[in-house]
Order: sequence, then C-alpha cells, then structure tokens
Amino acid sequence: MRVTNGLARHRKHKKIIDQAKGYRGAMSITYKSAKQAVVKAMTFSTRDRKQRQRKMRELWIMRINAGARMSGLSYSKFMFGLKKAGIELDRKVLAELAYSNQAEFSKLVEVAKKSI
Repeated sequence: MRVTNGLARHRKHKKIIDQAKGYRGAMSITYKSAKQAVVKAMTFSTRDRKQRQRKMRELWIMRINAGARMSGLSYSKFMFGLKKAGIELDRKVLAELAYSNQAEFSKLVEVAKKSI
C-alpha cells in the first residue's frame, strides 16, 4: 500500500490558515499567501514586543527624571544616590511612585541626596 502525506499536510495547512484568520483577501484563504503573511506578521510581532519594552523603559526614565528634577536632582545623580544608599527599586516602581505618590518619591530623593 502506498503511504501519502495527505492528513499531515492538511493539518499543517489548516494551522497556517487559522493563524491568518482575519487577514484581507487571499491572505486568509490560500495557503501560499497565508504562509507568507503569517511569517511576516510573526516577524513584526517579535520586533514590536522588543520595541514596546524599549518604549516603556523610556517612559519610566522620563517620569523618574521629571520627579527627581522637581526635587532638585538629575536622573543620573538620583539613580547613583539610590544605588549608593542600597535601595534596589526598579525603574517601573520608581516611575509609578513619581507619577502617583510624589510625597514618597521626594523622600527617596532626599535619601539619594544624603548618600551622594
């Protein structure tokens, strides 16, 4: 008996077509164009996840810098002072403090000033 690849190929094609659901035109119907579209979309999604992380870090640094400058200290000196004081808070938490709880953030700035 001859062994064919029909079922496996059908499943493979169906997986790609399902991933391309919602794409415009033949991109969601034909296997060849759907595969190209899915590969390109996956490439962009990987790239854009990295870019989103980068943008968030930029935003956190801007917020920390603004909060530190309101208390008379630059971002770099503030971060250096925190590191010297042994306070290990990440930028996400510091940005949230600077944005929503300025009283607590100003206390951190004072600690950083003393340790410099």
